[in-house]
Order: sequence, then structure tokens, then C-alpha cells
Amino acid sequence: MTTQPDYSKIYSHTPEQHPNLILGSLQLLFWMFFLPKAFKNHLKRIHPVLETDTSLITVLRRESHILKKPSLWKFILQSFFILPISLSVLGRTVVILFLMAFGMPLQQAIPLFLPGVTFGVAYGVAYGMARSVAGGVSYGVAYGVAGGVAGGVAGGVAGGVARGVAYGVVYAVAYAVARSVARGLGSMIHSWRSLVFHPLLITWNFLLYRFEQRRSSNQPSLLRFHPAFWDEWLYIPCQGLDKHLLLVIERNREEGQAAIDYLTTTRQRWAVQEVQIELDARMLEACKRVNEIAEITSHLEVSSESPIDSILNNFQRISEDTKAALKQTSNYNQRLVLKPICEKLEAQIQGLYRSNNKYAPRFLPIATKWHDIISKHIEQLAKETELRQEIESPYIIGVPLTLEQQIFTGRDDIGTRIEQLLLDRRRPPLLLYGQRRMGKTSLLNNLGKLLPNSIIPMFVDLQGAPSSAKDSTGFLFNLAKQMISSAKRQSALTLPPLTRETLENDSFTNFDQWLDKVEETLEQNTALLMLDEFEVLDKAISKGRFDEEDILGMLRHLIQHRPKFKVLISGSHTIEEYQRWASYLINVQVVKVSYLLEHEARKLIEHPIEDFKLRYEPDAVERILQLTRCHPFLVQLLCSELVALKNEQDPSIRRLATLADVEAAIPQALSTGSFFFADIQNNHIDATGLEILRAIAAQGEEAIVEKTLVLEFQEQKNHSAIVLLLQRELIEQVDDGYRFGVELIRRWFENH
Repeated sequence: MTTQPDYSKIYSHTPEQHPNLILGSLQLLFWMFFLPKAFKNHLKRIHPVLETDTSLITVLRRESHILKKPSLWKFILQSFFILPISLSVLGRTVVILFLMAFGMPLQQAIPLFLPGVTFGVAYGVAYGMARSVAGGVSYGVAYGVAGGVAGGVAGGVAGGVARGVAYGVVYAVAYAVARSVARGLGSMIHSWRSLVFHPLLITWNFLLYRFEQRRSSNQPSLLRFHPAFWDEWLYIPCQGLDKHLLLVIERNREEGQAAIDYLTTTRQRWAVQEVQIELDARMLEACKRVNEIAEITSHLEVSSESPIDSILNNFQRISEDTKAALKQTSNYNQRLVLKPICEKLEAQIQGLYRSNNKYAPRFLPIATKWHDIISKHIEQLAKETELRQEIESPYIIGVPLTLEQQIFTGRDDIGTRIEQLLLDRRRPPLLLYGQRRMGKTSLLNNLGKLLPNSIIPMFVDLQGAPSSAKDSTGFLFNLAKQMISSAKRQSALTLPPLTRETLENDSFTNFDQWLDKVEETLEQNTALLMLDEFEVLDKAISKGRFDEEDILGMLRHLIQHRPKFKVLISGSHTIEEYQRWASYLINVQVVKVSYLLEHEARKLIEHPIEDFKLRYEPDAVERILQLTRCHPFLVQLLCSELVALKNEQDPSIRRLATLADVEAAIPQALSTGSFFFADIQNNHIDATGLEILRAIAAQGEEAIVEKTLVLEFQEQKNHSAIVLLLQRELIEQVDDGYRFGVELIRRWFENH
């Protein structure tokens, strides 16, 4: 069994040195000229104080204790003795062969060999110890070789004349010339070397790639021999490197990743970007089913530095929207959410077709493929529903209704009230207050349908990114981002952009200047800034993440000094429960969101959408109204479970709901909606309130508990607890007693 090589050591800036003294010394020379990072890391491995631009003599004087390290003596031996000798021998041998090739007899050429070696070694060691560590090795080698060349030239010129003065003069002149040439070429060698040898490297890389293609996948890769991995000075892009890298990744993902990690820090990092773009394209292209499209968002990483960031962002948003669509519990709602996704893909296809981005042709067929997959899935959902004669459930449980969902109904009275307050010249801030799951966020999402076109809704979910930011700069950036997105979505108005970098220096001043630009864009229109879940922002301020005066002071200034802006905050608590807000939002006007009107609830039950297939007996509708008291969430919860129950019945009785069906759906509704009921118990009442609710619930449906019985609890605590329960609309006062406001909520507290 063959062991897998450690690719992190093969593609590394810290390679191991060969154990052989001679080969190891030649390796040092190779690192010095081609892999300076490897040479520098080798010095660090010997001792951290060693630097490539530090004089070795100076280091030894200051850090004499490192002389005890055997690795240092090995380095000195290899760099200043073995390496110069080896190269001098090699250089003089080449010169002798050169001279012999031009007719000089062997017995005349050999005497030139020994003095050249001696001079080259002595000069290289002395000069190297005087200069920096890296410079000592390089200049020592350079001048040692220069001495060999000079000796050969001098010997060739003086071979036919008397030795002595003539030889010395010629040798000195030749050596001086060689030294000057070596110094001049050495200072710019890396500038011209890549250019001069580029044609050879192109040929080498081409042959390397061809040989790689012919090798089997279980053979060792040839990628390590590519110049990108052994020449750090290679500044000209190595064409074809990305293809070679992709081929290796296809055969050995681990080796390919090690090569990518290495190239990321080199001048050939362009190949990494090209490879990543192709890998992203292949990943998107591999999606064959709609659930694969939905899951791709967890594997897709979008970088702002990528030339395809806008393209990938579109695919990522489509994937996220598809994932949200598949979470819908009914075929109808899945189709409802998937249709706008198809429209987005159609727009993306047109955009890619017209784009001058060089990568657009690569991603155009992928967008087309995704569109076909989702379209076919929508058709399949419709066929399944028709084949099974199912009743399509349009009800949405647990998430706010969006603009696309037809089921949103009613609230005309609240829309009218908000419109009246917006026309008030005093510009009072508004508080949209109501119980949890009463439909506040759904109303805000659809408020644009209820208001004149001159009012531009800008919805901001404070439960999301704004309140999660680590500082005020992040808060303002996310606030502006959601304002821009909402204005575009609800009114097709494009607001000016605002970058995080703009806010980095003096964030509130720059945000205020951005609001100036927004007002210019609004022209004669009015912006309605809607801040949902303001309790979350209050908690963030309490934790010290944001400064109270900065954030709330900014809102107060916006209300008082920007007539084109109206502010609406939404939550399940009153302003009195958050005193810090009351001091900033003076004269706040409360708009209460409570139960649906009866005719609105009836429409939600009997005609939630066009061509709804389920019909009700009159007693069944009346029973749903009694159980839910027209609470929008509970109406949808019970009706959703009722549709699920009817779809399990025989088709002959499936499309008529009876009173018995409603009663049979109640247990499952209580189970499915447990998160709603548990939220009331855990987050909206105290221990005394819970005790009161359980006591009243135990009395049965429509039971009224006298005040005197309720007040048998701890009287002082009881008073505040009852006030809170009344405020939350969990109980209501009837004559001289209390009862539950909603029967379904009573049943849950009775059973828990």
C-alpha cells in the first residue's frame, strides 16, 4: 500500500534541505536565486535572529550563543566553503574545456586551474563574511566564478608570452572586467532573466502539460516541476498554468489545494482566481434538481475582489430564495415563491447576454439551465396537485407575508390611519404596536399596497444585520443597505449607494450627507422609514454595543429636521416599557395592530386566494372564528392544519369542511403552533401572570373567573401582572371578572 505524499511540504515556502552536504549547498544556491522565501525561512529555521540582509559577523558578535547550534556551522561550511569550492571547480573545468576547444594544450590549461580555485575560494569567503548573509553567499559565488573566467581569459591571452608581469596585468584587467560585469548583471538579473528565457519556459510548460495529460491519475503529478513553483521571480503570467492546475485538481484534490495555497502568495496568483472561477462555474453547472440549487448557497463563497462577484451574488440570492421556497409546506406556496425566482433568472439571462464581462458567456448557459430546472419543478408541482386532487394550502405559518403572497388581507383601516398621521404637519413618529404574530411585519411588508404612491416605504428589520453590527458604523451601513433594498423592491426607486468605507471616518456625518442625497432622489415623494422589532435595538444599546445618544439622537434629528422623512417603529412593547425611546420620540402616535375584522377573517378562511378549492359548512366557519377570535396567525394555523387533514380524506368528501373537521384539526394546530404559545409563556408574561393564566384556563371554554378569585394570589404582584395580561390581550375583563381572549391560547395553557 503506497502512502500519500505530504503535498504541503512539496508546495511550500519552507522546504526541507537535502541531507547531503554538497547537494544541500547547491540547494542553498538554488533557493537564493530562485526561491528567496525558502532561503529566508531556512535561515529562520537555523535561528530567528538570522536575516538575509544582516551581516553574519555582526550577528555573531551580538548573538554569540548561536555558535553552539550545529545547524549554523553546517550553514557556514556549506555556504562559505563547500559551495564556493564546488562552483569554482565547476567553473574552472568549464573554462579549461573551453580553452582546450580553441586549441590550448591540456598541459597549459591545467596550471590555470589550481590558482583560480584558491583565489576564488579565499575571495568568496572573505567578501561574504564582510557582507550580509545572503549577499555573502551570492557575491562570494559570483566573484569566485568571475575569478575562474578571468583566470581562463588571462591564461589564454598570456599563454604565448612570458609569464610574470604580463600574466599579472592581464589577469587583473580581466578579473576587474569580469567583476564589474557580474555586479552589473547581478543587480538586474531577475528583471531580464524571465524575459530572456520566457520562450523556453513556454515550451517547457507546454510539454509538461502534455505529458501530464498522458499520465494516469494514479501516477505522481508533474505540476511541481512547473516554474511557478520553483521561480519566485517569474513575473510574466505562465499561460496554461490554470489548465494544468485544474487537471491536477480533477485527479487529486488534496494536491491541487496545496498548489493553490502556494500560488496564492506568488506572482502567479492570477491562475488561482481563474481556477476558482471555473470551479464555481462547474459547481453551479452540476445542479440538476431544484433541491441542489437550494443547497448550493452553503458551498458558494463570494469575494468582493472577484471579477464575477456580481454574477455569483445573483446565483447566491437565487439559491437562497429557492431554499426558502422549498421550506413552504404546501405545493401552492412553493409555486408562489418559485415563480418570482424564474423571473429573476430571466432578468439575469438577459443581463449576461448583454454584459461585456469576459466571464458572462461561461455563466449564461448555467443561468438558462437553472431557469429550466425551476420551471419544470413548478410544472411538476402543479401536475402532482391535480393528479392527487389535493387542496392547495396558501397559508403561511411562522414567517411574515411578503409582497408576492396573495393571502395578505384586510388592514385597510390601519393603512388609512397611518396615511392620516403621515399627513400631519407636526410629523409625529409612529409606533405600530401589537401582540407577537399579530401580523405587524406582514403589514409593513405590504404597506405599500395601502398607501399612496407618493409615500416610499423603506422597511428595515432591526432583528437582522443592523442590530447585530459590532459598532455604529456597521449599524448605519446595514440600515442604509436595507433602506436601499426596500425602496427598490416596493417602489422601484433607486437610492444612491453608501459604502462601508465612506462611513469609516466620522460615520454619522457621512450618513447625514447620504440622507441629503436620498432627499434629492425622493423629489416630491415622502420616505416612510419603518423600523421593525425595535426591542432588539434596545437590547443592543443596553449591552453597550451602540451609544444611546448617537443612535436615538440621530433618529430624533431625522424626525425633527428632515420633513421628507417619516419614522415608524414597530414592536410588541409600548414606549412606556422602554423609557429611553420615549425621551427621544416625543409625541409618538400609537397605531395598534390587533385582531382582524370579522369580514376580513371570513375572507381569509373561505377565499384566501382565487379558485380556492375548499368549501365550508357555516358552522365550521363560525367555529374557527370562535376558536381564534380572528387572530391572523391562529386563523392561518388552524386553516392550514384543516387543509392538511382534508387532503388525507377520500376525494369524495375532501373539498367540504365540516364542524367535526375543525374540531379534529385543533390538536395538531396546538402542536404545530407550540413555538407561538411557548413564546407567550417564556417571553411575554412573568411567573405570576403564568399562574393566573393557568388558573383561568382550568375553568374551561368561555369561563369567566371573578376578580375576587383572581386576587387571592399575592395582591401587589397580581395587580401589575393583570395589567400586563390585559395589555398583551391574553385576557379580557368581562363585567366583574376575567376570561381568556382567545380559546386556542386557553387550550394550550390548559394542557401545559
